[in-house]
Amino acid sequence: MRGIGLLLAATLFFSISDVLAKVLGERVPVIEIGWIRYVTFLVILLGVGAREGRVRFRVNHPWAQAIRGVMMVVSALFFIFSLRFLPIADAAAVGFVSPLLITALSVPMLGEVVGLRRWSAIGVGFIGVLIVIRPGTGTFQPAAFLVLGSSLAWAVATILTRKIAGREDASATMLWAGMVGLVVLSLAVPFVFVVPSAMDVLLNVALGGMATVGQYWMILAYRNASASVLAPFNYIQLIWSAGSGYLVFGALPDGMTLLGASVIAASGLYTIHRERVRARERVVAPE
Repeated sequence: MRGIGLLLAATLFFSISDVLAKVLGERVPVIEIGWIRYVTFLVILLGVGAREGRVRFRVNHPWAQAIRGVMMVVSALFFIFSLRFLPIADAAAVGFVSPLLITALSVPMLGEVVGLRRWSAIGVGFIGVLIVIRPGTGTFQPAAFLVLGSSLAWAVATILTRKIAGREDASATMLWAGMVGLVVLSLAVPFVFVVPSAMDVLLNVALGGMATVGQYWMILAYRNASASVLAPFNYIQLIWSAGSGYLVFGALPDGMTLLGASVIAASGLYTIHRERVRARERVVAPE
């Protein structure tokens, strides 16, 4: 129950940070939003780490850490930029294709074997994406491809996390993600920088703080409950996103978006279930 509660709180904070990103995106360049977010993330991380004596810079796989950090930056920027054009609920629904992309990428990047049932679930999930974005219709928004790009970058980062898991200190991995992101964004932000208002700075710091706390609570959630228990509760973020989108912007997802989101969620949950079954089979009969 503690793990589930932490996960629900984390997804709520993620949804609120999305609302703040959408509000800021109307006035502040996306790269600048990301830059302030990463500054906030590093300040919090270094402050907590220094207090607890856990600031670690040394890693065993610097190139993997650097690529992972770049992918996380790309994922964040693409998603924030998409919110300029898409309702939050639509972006969140398409974004939940990430577990399917992770499964697909595990074949070339990790050498895992994916069976017919999981490939079928991946195909069904992408049908759900098509239902949400509806290409060829008057409601189609090309910005949906930004969310797919964001999900793809996040999936690559997650696969890299799996590859280095157990061989890297978790706090060092988080620190490298923050440092790589800040370096990349610091190189780009001078070309787009605008002087933000005091309110925009405050909102941006709040965005960074909520995203950071949300990530921390997510980590704690997985320490208190298994991934199989928590998996269904990740999709509660769709409810948070729909509710916050309505409260702040007066936008509710239509029937097709809800249908597509349900298809994506169902295929994602089935994929997670099949991965759990395969993991159990490998334990019983190791290759």
